[in-house]
Amino acid sequence: MNLTSAIGNVAAVCTTFAFVPQLVKIRRQGGDDLSYPMLVFYLTGIVLWLVYGLMIHAAAVIWANAATAVLVTAAIAMKAAVARKTRPDSKAGARLNSTPDEACGGAVLESAHRAEVPSEPT
Repeated sequence: MNLTSAIGNVAAVCTTFAFVPQLVKIRRQGGDDLSYPMLVFYLTGIVLWLVYGLMIHAAAVIWANAATAVLVTAAIAMKAAVARKTRPDSKAGARLNSTPDEACGGAVLESAHRAEVPSEPT
């Protein structure tokens, strides 16, 4: 392996595995800070690099972008799975992610408001 190939392979390893911490973060914290448009746009660029690598027969470009495409696709799938799992579909789930007033249908705020309104003198 010559110096040019070695540099290309090391660069491919670095840029490919640089995305792994994002997968760990999505698994631990969810993917709220990553937008679907960014991930899809990034995946599109990666796939285009893969096609380019195939066209010029550049092994490092091919394997790095194929591996990165798999990682980004996994990130999209994990983000969707976490979003589905944490979405408050039921009333019980909605109560867990709401303020006390929202969970009680406004009753807390209403009763607090009644307590603060001074009665009119008779």
